[in-house]
Amino acid sequence: MDENHETQPLSPESEGELNLLNLLHVLVKRKMLILTITLVAAAASVGYSLYLPNIYTATAKVLPPQKEGGNFSAALGQLGGLAAAAGLGGSFGGTADMYVSLVRSRSVADAVIIKLNLAKAFNAKTADDARKAYARTINVQVGQKDGIISIAANHRKPEMAARLVTATVEELCRRSVQLNLAKVSNERIFLEKRLEVVRKDLKKAEDEMKSFAQQTKAIKMDEQAKASIEGVAKLKAELASKEVQLAAKRSYQTDESPEVIVLTAAVDRLKRELGLLGGSGGGDGEGIPSVGKIPGLALESIRRMREVKTQEAILEQLTKQYELAKINENRDTSSLQIIDDAVVPDRKSKPNRAQIVLLSTVTSFICSIFLAFVLEYLANLSADDRRTLAEIKNGLRLPVPLRRQTND
Repeated sequence: MDENHETQPLSPESEGELNLLNLLHVLVKRKMLILTITLVAAAASVGYSLYLPNIYTATAKVLPPQKEGGNFSAALGQLGGLAAAAGLGGSFGGTADMYVSLVRSRSVADAVIIKLNLAKAFNAKTADDARKAYARTINVQVGQKDGIISIAANHRKPEMAARLVTATVEELCRRSVQLNLAKVSNERIFLEKRLEVVRKDLKKAEDEMKSFAQQTKAIKMDEQAKASIEGVAKLKAELASKEVQLAAKRSYQTDESPEVIVLTAAVDRLKRELGLLGGSGGGDGEGIPSVGKIPGLALESIRRMREVKTQEAILEQLTKQYELAKINENRDTSSLQIIDDAVVPDRKSKPNRAQIVLLSTVTSFICSIFLAFVLEYLANLSADDRRTLAEIKNGLRLPVPLRRQTND
């Protein structure tokens, strides 16, 4: 009876209780190991956190240029279609990501490094080392909702952190002005060349009109034909203006650009309107309803008059756009708006010493418990398991010739 009682298997409840007691027994048995590792790690983390220098963060917030609206935009629209393209009050890009890329560019980094003598402050041996140190120091982010650009700098000295941000913002504004002026300058040069061509075409049309009038004694047109001519001239002038804008945009943008796509659609629309207007006049494509009733000399006079008025309208539009480009080229202010200037921080931003000590202590405590169970398992290995472990160790050893070669 006693033997049967001794060999009777334990119930699951008894096995669970026994396993839990064994675990607690291991923890108690190895408590000094666990305590020692935890205390040493905690002390080391305290020393390490105290060794870390205080880092101060200065931040500035910049608002990129927004789309113009209200009465000012309406006034620009009346002055000519290129007002928006020329950027009267606009910018070279218009998106926050472009300005972020500009902050991270090498030109801005080199300018700030030279201005603040950061190569010496960063103990950089080469210019590339100074750029890398500057890139690690400066952090640029864009707000997902408001689009505001935040420029921050981390440094051991709070004054240097503020100077880094201030110099970066100043260089960003200066570079944006340069890029904007370069863009407008290209557009102004393009308009100048186009104006020269239009003036020559207008002079040629006027000379031909004068010569024809002298030969035919100036035939008088009716009011209906004159109104039709003026309408066609306005449409052609607007078409020429849009084509100039499209050519200017394509000089520095691709066909996939939203502005190029919009201008292309506008040009196609104006061409369709001219085609419809021309088709209503008896199919001659000139947009004159009574063309079949006008004598041949009068018709030729109308065509020449239309050419003169068209060139005059084109010249007027291009002149307005050219003046806008000149005005914008003379502007030397940045379209960026500084919301918050960088100020000297009075509190450190990192390190978080309490967090370092807490995480290190908890991690070391968990690792020490794991180590205690591993040591307990190795201590209670059976003879067969010990032989297997010894074989594993021998298998991991290097061959004797290879070990001698390694030692040599």
